[in-house]
Amino acid sequence: MIRLIRSNLMDITGFAVILAFLMLLSLGMGFQNKLEIPSSILNLNTIFLSILIEAFPFVLIGVLIAGMIQIFVTEEHISRWIPKNKYLAIVMSCSVGALFPACECGIVPIIRRLVGKGVPIAAAIGFMLTGPLINPIVIASTYMAFGNDVKIAALRMGLGFAIAIIVAFMVGMIFKGTQFKKSTSLPIHSHSGKQSFFEKFWAMLQHSIDEFFDMAKYLIIGAFLAALVQTYMPAKTLLEIGSGAASSLAVMMGLAFFLSLCSEADAFIGASFSSIFPSTSILGFLIFGPMIDLKNTLIMMSVFRFKFVMTVLALVAGTVFTILMLFGGML
Repeated sequence: MIRLIRSNLMDITGFAVILAFLMLLSLGMGFQNKLEIPSSILNLNTIFLSILIEAFPFVLIGVLIAGMIQIFVTEEHISRWIPKNKYLAIVMSCSVGALFPACECGIVPIIRRLVGKGVPIAAAIGFMLTGPLINPIVIASTYMAFGNDVKIAALRMGLGFAIAIIVAFMVGMIFKGTQFKKSTSLPIHSHSGKQSFFEKFWAMLQHSIDEFFDMAKYLIIGAFLAALVQTYMPAKTLLEIGSGAASSLAVMMGLAFFLSLCSEADAFIGASFSSIFPSTSILGFLIFGPMIDLKNTLIMMSVFRFKFVMTVLALVAGTVFTILMLFGGML
């Protein structure tokens, strides 16, 4: 109990220090002439804060949903809703994810709770891959970003769903069990069936706060690394590397991973590359990034075993690259 309290205090204190540093850095922008702060540092700060501001609302939504799952969804509910056949469970989870407006920033707390409640790990990964990629909000933004072009939006949805199914099936064949880290322990609060709605609601908020402070520090690290890449990676280098079909696809997938853009807005960035890279590479950017990026990887590593996270990353990257190279000539 004392160890848990100390851990929570360290998380809260560390997070408060980081926020105080960000506020001071933001205030410093108003005194850039006096302090003579380099423009690259100011640009880094702006991108870093914009990523955090963009991501935090979705993290909050994710942890609130995770808290609701923990309190209001029982193992009996899960056993009734999820098919016994693990492959049917994967198809169902991918289908639910396709209708669920979740961002990759907040999806990990949700799947963490689902796996803890008994959802098979492969089905949870299927939900994680489709939720941020092909939900209605993302498809609508893709449609508008590419000048009301149905083709790109439809390809993103269709190929993305197929890739998610394939990856989830492979995860189901390779891994068993929850794949949680041994050091990962979900906060436990006793919940009596006689609790009032207010008591359950308060318990849900407690779980959500635990999840938020557990996930936020990894989001901050990932956002900072993504801002570093955006600030110091020269665009000329990307153009020189991505001259061929395979290399341009690899460049755009790598860019999607390191930029760690929110899936609701990445289509507008992808559209800006349409005049430079072929549609196959643009689709690689649009499909791979929402499935797994730098922020998402770091958050997953805080929950799941390192080997599992790296395998999922390799499976997603390999499947996206292979599928798009095979069908690239027909797109």
